[in-house]
Amino acid sequence: MDKRIKPRLSQAQIINMSMGFLGIQMAFGLQNGNASRILQNFGADVHHLSWFWLVAPFTGLIVQPIIGHLGDHTWSEKWGRRKPYFLIGALLTAIGLVFLPNSASVSVFLAGGVLVFAVLFLAMMDASINVAMEPFRALVGDMLPKSQGTVGFSVQTILIGIGAVIGSNMPLWLTNLGISNTAAEGFVPDSVIYSFYIGAAILLLTILYTVLTTKEYSPADFRAFSQEETEQPEEKARLTDIFKDFAKIPPLMKSLGLVQFFSWFALFTMWVYTTTSVATHHYGLAPSDASSPEFNAAGNLVGELFGYYNLFAIGFAFLLTPLSRRIGKKQTHALALLSGGVGLISMFYIENPSHLWISMIGVGFAWASILAMPYAMLIHAIPMRKMGVYMGIFNFFIVLPQIVNGVFGGPIVNALFANYAIGYVVVGGVSMILAALITLNLKGVGKDEVVV
Repeated sequence: MDKRIKPRLSQAQIINMSMGFLGIQMAFGLQNGNASRILQNFGADVHHLSWFWLVAPFTGLIVQPIIGHLGDHTWSEKWGRRKPYFLIGALLTAIGLVFLPNSASVSVFLAGGVLVFAVLFLAMMDASINVAMEPFRALVGDMLPKSQGTVGFSVQTILIGIGAVIGSNMPLWLTNLGISNTAAEGFVPDSVIYSFYIGAAILLLTILYTVLTTKEYSPADFRAFSQEETEQPEEKARLTDIFKDFAKIPPLMKSLGLVQFFSWFALFTMWVYTTTSVATHHYGLAPSDASSPEFNAAGNLVGELFGYYNLFAIGFAFLLTPLSRRIGKKQTHALALLSGGVGLISMFYIENPSHLWISMIGVGFAWASILAMPYAMLIHAIPMRKMGVYMGIFNFFIVLPQIVNGVFGGPIVNALFANYAIGYVVVGGVSMILAALITLNLKGVGKDEVVV
């Protein structure tokens, strides 16, 4: 069989196949901006927050490689390869979005503490987001020629940014429309609850849009695209193959894994501790003042700040392809990570909370690059027939730093910073700068191809 070249896709086709990521990231943005706030509303202590957040990386560690492996070996003419997992993940995530902020009400009817239900619904959301998210990364590798890899992941970053801006700002927008941003002790404000309802609806609509507008390549197409496929004997797929694939991960993935470790350590620090840092360092509250109106005001500000960094990420995403062609992929990524580290550290020195958006400029640059450049570098080293499982395995280097941070972050904040977490946010900034330095020493990564 002659080897066919995978056709280049139009901008519209690339947008269509990634549109579901907008809804996924809106759900993710709602979770990132409000999970700590919700848990503290339900009575969680500051130094326990990172332990509750461990749910996300643990579910990702387990779910993403399995979903990637299953997707590599799934095919039907009607549903394709990745789309069944989009749909299942989106439906379960929507259910989690509805019930997480209502955990206090659920606990009235069912036996169990409110924090127990909150963690269960958070776990359900995290697992389901991972089910829906992993196939979108693999889909770019499936559908695009490698020369369009950076473009494909940059488009995903833009859509991710749009979804996150909407999700992060939704509680503030609803508050400005007159919906209550306060609640009785032990309950979540209506502005947050209704935001989660809206997020569930948009998630389902965007996933359906991708499913209806995208046609995946068949196994026969893949065999034609890759000579490697024709040389491989057909074997029955087993879940234990994941361990064999892990033992054979490409050297570039190992090097990128260290960059990912320090990058995501910093991101996890920011997501978990920004709300309490702003409340204590900038609003002058005590760590225990989680039910005060000022704390909820700080929570809305953090949602707005997270919206800002995603907004800046959208703008920087448009620059990723020309920058990577001009100065190289690793140099582009290192520059973005350095900007993010400086942004996080600057939060300590900016006294006026209304000026904290300045810190989000660098964070947004880093976020845009983290969502695109490591994957754009990686797809050149991954066999086409293993795209899903290796994208899932690459997720290990995202979740492991979050697990480490989740286990030790709370005790560190308690012991070294007396629960005033702004110092730990600075540690996150230093971690991101380390990631930038490691990126500059990556081997075998060049500039983007310029394809006419």
